[in-house]
Formats: sequence, structure tokens, C-alpha cells
Amino acid sequence: MTPITTTLKPLLDAKAIEAGYGASQVLFGIDIDVRPGEVLALLGRNGMGKSTLLKVLTGTLKPLRGSVRFDGTDIGGAKPDVIARRGVAIVPEGRHVFPNLSVDEHLRAFARPRADAKHSAPRWTVEALYGLFPRLAERKANAGNQLSGGEQQMLAIARALTTHPRLLILDEATEGLAPVIREEIWRCLATLKAEGEAILVVDKYVQRLLPLADRHLILERGRVVWRGDSAALDADRSLWARYLGV
Repeated sequence: MTPITTTLKPLLDAKAIEAGYGASQVLFGIDIDVRPGEVLALLGRNGMGKSTLLKVLTGTLKPLRGSVRFDGTDIGGAKPDVIARRGVAIVPEGRHVFPNLSVDEHLRAFARPRADAKHSAPRWTVEALYGLFPRLAERKANAGNQLSGGEQQMLAIARALTTHPRLLILDEATEGLAPVIREEIWRCLATLKAEGEAILVVDKYVQRLLPLADRHLILERGRVVWRGDSAALDADRSLWARYLGV
């Protein structure tokens, strides 16, 4: 794996993020950044604040304190559609595909030009996405509710890519999927990494994240308790037991 140089300016740069729901605070001073072309894995047990952090980064939850910048622009507290137009796309936990739209309709309805024409990542046309996910090409006329869970996850990723994001966020990338489908998702993410996509991924399969991610960040009770590269995480298996339940 070729490491992402730390001299690159972060694409996403969030500092001292605090957030919560009502009187309940969930995040306490989170710093997180993703550089162009980098894959960052966000790890931690359930209920440690991962999904809350993603909500802050994508605009569905306003932070109590802290800053969020994307490509140098302040997006902290901006609406989700504004952040999406900047080039951030999320594949949400639960997939959220439309039951009455066909696979092909999903991809063509959400397609739009890249937010930043200067960005060098490839344009994900519908045809290119069918090449990435041959199973979707076979099911292109099927409605969302006629797809398996794995096929719905492939569709959710493909749908996000039709917006030509500069940062792709995946919440629970392979949760609940059969092993053979999980491997298909990992293959897809490796292809996206090779194409230069910046990715922030949440998943519990640490062993599969090691060859994919450049860096890892572990949350525990709303705080960052460890950060480092794959070699460091692989070398210290005590972290797995202490914070990840592996």
C-alpha cells in the first residue's frame, strides 16, 4: 500500500467537535481529517459516537462546538444539500434505497456533474458503475424492494458515486451482509481507492480494513482514544480487544 503523504492538505478537516442530542452530549473534542486519495477507517464499538460524528460531517446534526472545513471552506452547521454539493456523499447505514425505483432509475435520477471540475478522479457514469457492479447491471430493471441486502448496498454505493463525490463516506459498509457480498464490497472499495477516491469508512471488520485503510481512528465514549496507520494497528492487537471487541 502506498501511504498518503502527510504533507497533503486535508480535504476534510474537523477540529474540536462537540455534539449531542438535547441535554446528552455524545462527542467530546473530536479531531478528524481525510486527505485527498486517502482511506480513513473510523472504528469503535456500537454507541461510541461514530454515527453522530458522521451526522455532524454531513450536516444532519449541528455541532455544539468546533469547526468543520472541506477543501478550505467552512461547512460546520451547513445544510446537508449544501455539503453534498461541495462534494461529500454518504452511503448511510440501512442503505435507504427507494422501493419503487428500479436500479437504473436510481442511478440516472441521482446523477449530476462533479462539484469541482478540477478534481482528477474519474467520472462515474452509469455505464462505468455497471462495470464496477456487474450484479447491478443484471438487475437494472428490478425495483429497490426486489434486491437482496447486498444488492441494495451495492446500489447505495453506486448511487452515491453518481454525484462524483470528492469524499465518499460509508456508515457500516458491510453490516449484515453475507461473506461473499462483503468481499464484493471490499473489492469495490479497493478499486475506488486505486482510482484516487477519498473515503471515510465505518466498519467492524478490522482485518479487512487493514489492507485498505491508510489510517485508523478509534472512538471510545465520544473521544478519540487512538489514531495511527495499519501497521501500528496490526502490531497492537490489545487495541482490538480493548476498544473494538475483536
